[in-house]
Amino acid sequence: MATTSDISKGMFIRHNGELVQILEWEHRTPGNLRAFYQAKMRNLKNGKSVENRFRSGETVEIVRVETKDYQYLYRDGNFLVCMDQQTFDQINIEEHLVGDAIQFLKEEMIITIVLEEGITPISAELQSFVVLEITYTEPGKKGDTATKTLKPATLETGATIQVPLFVDIGEKIKVDTRTGSYVERVK
Repeated sequence: MATTSDISKGMFIRHNGELVQILEWEHRTPGNLRAFYQAKMRNLKNGKSVENRFRSGETVEIVRVETKDYQYLYRDGNFLVCMDQQTFDQINIEEHLVGDAIQFLKEEMIITIVLEEGITPISAELQSFVVLEITYTEPGKKGDTATKTLKPATLETGATIQVPLFVDIGEKIKVDTRTGSYVERVK
């Protein structure tokens, strides 16, 4: 067992029997009161964020996790089938572990999967930026780069995002998977 002073942002702990990830961890000493740690955590089962106070020196159960890159192969119902690139072992992960970024997922992309004790997948995320091709958008105007007017565009994965007016069908663009926004054209 570890104490609250051993915890840092990004770690995984077991809190009230649930597996949570520390999003924010702050030590506070308010005036003449006792010091405590304020934590913002994300429950990995349901994705909800919770806040909690921990006393200084309180014991906490740290969960050991392993992070590994897998290649996405195909979808099987509500599961994504991914392959370890070194051992070629396949693993099934639930769709909801990827979150909203699943709309940008394409075959052969790399997914970073967090495994509890090297076996059970508890979290997954795509790369921060992916390059995708535009399959449909309204015709653009050449040289129209002065304004920040946007138009909808459908990507090869079926996702729809807002892009600048000068982007056309068949062009490849870089998309931020965390925000779902257009970044730039890729040549």
